[in-house]
Amino acid sequence: MPRTVLLDANALLMPFQFRINLEAELRRLLGDVDIVVPTPVLEELRLLATHDRDAKAGERLAARYRSVEGHGSADDALLELGQALHAVVLTNDQPLLDRLEALGVPRAHLRSRSHLVLEGL
Repeated sequence: MPRTVLLDANALLMPFQFRINLEAELRRLLGDVDIVVPTPVLEELRLLATHDRDAKAGERLAARYRSVEGHGSADDALLELGQALHAVVLTNDQPLLDRLEALGVPRAHLRSRSHLVLEGL
């Protein structure tokens, strides 16, 4: 059974800012994965894409993955869905990582601008 991974907006920018292959890195860490983007994250990307080229590319990348309805801000949706779906959340947002850790939600983030690391699983 694939492990669900929820992507934050900054995770969708990683391939364009740091030349990271998200899918390959997630498979390296977790094996079979189901990559999901909450709707508030998609909305955040849409707003960023109006003036940021990487966000526009991130928006196109997000379209490759399944979306799931989330409520509130992108961070709140990631926290809620991370708990409800027993999912790993991929983000580089330190305050969000701290909140996820406090709730016991597994999380992944970029290390050394070259690879992903997994915590809390």
